[in-house]
Amino acid sequence: MREMLEGGELDVLTGDYLAELTMLILGKDQLEDPTLGYARTFVRQVEDCLGLALERGVRIVANAGGLNPAGLADRLREVAGGLGLDPAIAHVEGDDVRDLSLEGALTANAYLGGFGIAAALRAGADVVVTGRVTDASLVVGPAVAHHGWSPTAYDELAGAVVAGHVIECGTQATGGNFSGFLSLPHRDRPLGFPVAEVAADGSSVITKHAGTGGAVTVDTVTAQLVYEIQSTRYLGPDVTVHLDSVRLAPDGEDRVRISGVVGEAPPERLKVCVNELGGWRNSAELVLTGLDVEAKAEWVRSQLEPRLTAAEVVWSDVVLPPADATTEESASTLLRCTVKDPSPDPVGRAFTSALVELALGSYPGFTMTAPPAAATPFGVYRADHVDRADVTHTVVHADGRREVVADPGRYASDGEAPGARPSPYPGRTDVLTRRLPLGTFVHARSGDKGGDANIGLWVAHDDVPREQYDARVQWLFKMMSPRGIGALLPEAADLEVDVWLLPHLGAVNLVVHGLLGQGVAASTRFDPQAKGLGEWLRSRLVSIEDSLL
Repeated sequence: MREMLEGGELDVLTGDYLAELTMLILGKDQLEDPTLGYARTFVRQVEDCLGLALERGVRIVANAGGLNPAGLADRLREVAGGLGLDPAIAHVEGDDVRDLSLEGALTANAYLGGFGIAAALRAGADVVVTGRVTDASLVVGPAVAHHGWSPTAYDELAGAVVAGHVIECGTQATGGNFSGFLSLPHRDRPLGFPVAEVAADGSSVITKHAGTGGAVTVDTVTAQLVYEIQSTRYLGPDVTVHLDSVRLAPDGEDRVRISGVVGEAPPERLKVCVNELGGWRNSAELVLTGLDVEAKAEWVRSQLEPRLTAAEVVWSDVVLPPADATTEESASTLLRCTVKDPSPDPVGRAFTSALVELALGSYPGFTMTAPPAAATPFGVYRADHVDRADVTHTVVHADGRREVVADPGRYASDGEAPGARPSPYPGRTDVLTRRLPLGTFVHARSGDKGGDANIGLWVAHDDVPREQYDARVQWLFKMMSPRGIGALLPEAADLEVDVWLLPHLGAVNLVVHGLLGQGVAASTRFDPQAKGLGEWLRSRLVSIEDSLL
């Protein structure tokens, strides 16, 4: 926060604090203390930087209120008073829909739009904290307040949503988690955070403060733009964004212009993030070293499994270490056992004792990477939807006045999004090819949406002639077929896969349904949030025509 305030000019400083998993963590906090439920790190940041923000005329907008935006607003007033400051602090509430009796819900929060934030800013708020607004609403609200857009200014609102989506994940738009990281300048410096300059027509420029690390390029912006988007229609509470209309272009050093964004009316119902307590889990990692690792794994499994009473037992695959390894660590591999049950007993001491008691009576070299641990609760995420009439989007202004934000009034009709990969593509002619990694000229960014994994793939902008770039895009579009994904990602062979094309971005978005089970908190997968899935896909060997290289 201080870096952003001191590093360059800002009108509004935004912060997104709420992942789906965060809502579960805050829900557990409230079980122990009902006065909590907000992001306490934000309080420390404000305590450090509030005076600087007021001095520079920068307003702060954050969804750090989580499950308790009113409690956060009160806490910030205490902090401000202790600093001798008197800012106008407003909050937005109404997203908490636990009273609708959604089955099993520990937390249930509807995704609100940006017009409540806009109302608070127009009334003079210096700080606005919210509960579960969409990530992009933190940018949409200030843009609405500044430019005076109406709820039917769909193209403008859609442009602001895209800008908000690009900057909401920290430095992921300036080189963080970027598959082309080797091309980034100044990797010895911390990556700079992105800044969005939003124009009155909804177009924007993404940039960063001068002198910070990383870069803002068409590729780094594309990386965040295709992150966790699913289809070509991005459904928000204020507007439906046509992602296949987005155009990116360089606009100078560390500047990328976003234009051409088309929007239409939002969906009639609001999406809800529901977290429920799913049970208890535990895990242990066994080290297998040297020769016969597969036989060692088979033996310890056969010894342990008869003693396990958990409802679910998952073993990892065994990867053979290299022959004649020069260090003990490189001669070793890990075997992970994860157990889950509705009750803590089968995954607590009953599980860890069974492991420890094998230590002197199992395979040679038996050891674990960590001491036995206690069972821990896990949550299950699911998406739901509620009628807007059941949600009262409310702004509580700094003076205590309450203002209800009106519903949009016009809604888009339900319909299938365009852009699903056409099939079949024309057959390829026989040409000379080479077996190379997909990532030879294709970037990737992946992540999770509940139990589904999302992978965005796009052709790198690496200064090849336009004709060759277009040919690479066509090749990528042909390569990515719902049926063919199983060969590239064997773990998805039996799963439903959607493929969405974004021609203006030279990009494909894959949605792998069910790969992550019941979501990050419940998943037993090695990479429960699918953050490395795109990098695995880039490493897979494919046949690339010589003319594309």
